[in-house]
Amino acid sequence: MQIRGLFLLLVLILLAAASEAGKNKKDKVKKNGSDCEDWRWGPCTPNSKDCGVGYREGTCKEETKRLKCKIPCNWKKEFGADCKYKFESWGGCDAATGLKARSGTLKKALYNAECQETIQVTKPCSPKTKSKSKGQSPTLEVLIPPPRGKSRCMSGP
Repeated sequence: MQIRGLFLLLVLILLAAASEAGKNKKDKVKKNGSDCEDWRWGPCTPNSKDCGVGYREGTCKEETKRLKCKIPCNWKKEFGADCKYKFESWGGCDAATGLKARSGTLKKALYNAECQETIQVTKPCSPKTKSKSKGQSPTLEVLIPPPRGKSRCMSGP
């Protein structure tokens, strides 16, 4: 019985020591990090040109931080890289403008970005295929290569 009691006491001491060690690790993380919870982040600003790796600055009370970020090179400048939208299918081609359009509804705003709830985007219509002349059937030219080892010009037997 005494051995069982000593064993139980030893287990409790080890659990208490492990718990204290865990608290110290959390305290160290807070000392190096920040207690602030209300961060306001600006847009990602690329280091050069208008896309690629860059930084975004954040402020909370008296603190300022810079985070590394990346803007994809196919982003839409009109509504920003931090606004994520769900888009409908492309509409038909408008003959007057030569454009087709679709709309998107806001799915997610990253880093507290200010985004429009719905947006409209356009792109040029794909080029029309060449129409056939009336009354003429299309011609198809098929080139058949000569069999291997044989010349294109063969003389009689």
